[in-house]
Amino acid sequence: MVVRHHGSRERIGESIYPLYRDWLPKSGENLRDFPLYFHYLNLMPETAEIDLITDIYLPLK
Repeated sequence: MVVRHHGSRERIGESIYPLYRDWLPKSGENLRDFPLYFHYLNLMPETAEIDLITDIYLPLK
């Protein structure tokens, strides 16, 4: 499962917590024994904080 977070990385929890709290219990999916990981599609200081994009990967079985 991949979710795209837009904006500050300090607020990335706003995209992560709903995955575990809302989506996962309703999905019928099971987590793999592997940590959540991030793909940073752009970086500061070249990109304004508001324009940052991060893909959040939730490893599933």
